[in-house]
Amino acid sequence: MAAPEGTFVQINFVAGTRGAVVEDDFYNKLKRLKVQAEEKYKITAVHVKRICEALETLIRSYYQQIHYRSGQERLQKRF
Repeated sequence: MAAPEGTFVQINFVAGTRGAVVEDDFYNKLKRLKVQAEEKYKITAVHVKRICEALETLIRSYYQQIHYRSGQERLQKRF
């Protein structure tokens, strides 16, 4: 038995250049998916929240890498 044939379209959602959400592009993609208007804002809010969480993780990691070694050196000098 053969699998049913169909047409599929891939729609990629990205954070944008340097973390910026390009609203027009984002809303156009939601429109192509036939997302109802009241759901667009909810989806956008979740998307932006996740971008901010990812950026926070990146910043924390960078901060720890920069300051961890100097903190260790200070502790060793104390003892």
